[in-house]
Amino acid sequence: MIDAENLTLEELAIALAPALADAAIFDGWGEQALATAAQLEGVDADVARLAFPDGAMDMIAAWTASIDRRMAESLDPVELASMKIRERIRTLVLFRLEAALPQREAVRRAIAVMLLPGNIRRSLRLGWRSADLMWRMAGDRATDYNHYSKRAILASIYAATLSVFVNDDSEGQGETHAFLDRRIDDVMQFEKTKASLLKPGMERFSVTRLLGRLRYPAI
Repeated sequence: MIDAENLTLEELAIALAPALADAAIFDGWGEQALATAAQLEGVDADVARLAFPDGAMDMIAAWTASIDRRMAESLDPVELASMKIRERIRTLVLFRLEAALPQREAVRRAIAVMLLPGNIRRSLRLGWRSADLMWRMAGDRATDYNHYSKRAILASIYAATLSVFVNDDSEGQGETHAFLDRRIDDVMQFEKTKASLLKPGMERFSVTRLLGRLRYPAI
């Protein structure tokens, strides 16, 4: 049960998110799922609605934030640091997939909502934030254009892997794991090639200035 009186609305949204995802398996990301989650967690339905003023996308954003938090709290930084970089990224992505596995149908329904034209921009921001957290947990400290390119690439890998994940009925999600491994291998090969070609002073235009205009927009 959730003690809503001692939580901010943002904290309440994240606290309700796991129950919301369970309900969204059957009811989708909407009012019925919210009512069910609130009832299960002992939260007044009207108070729960205040935590999600923008409806389904707020619910999905809260669930994404709850998985971000669980990932950050569950994975040992020392253990991650002992891995090669590709294994760190693989471990982080697989943690998220395994965390969402019991609510895989909720993921499918969330993707459908996120792909609606009016939600694309916010969906990209959510993917960026999760990718940023994964890279920071992986130890990335890049501040040049690589900071942005790494996050954009990882966000695209994660999104593509989710699309395989929601339809994967293979044993142990083997098809999803194989797909993820191939995408990571592609990126590692790209990084090696880029490093061999791009040397100091070779840029003909300022990628850093261009990407430096990007900001983390509020969700």
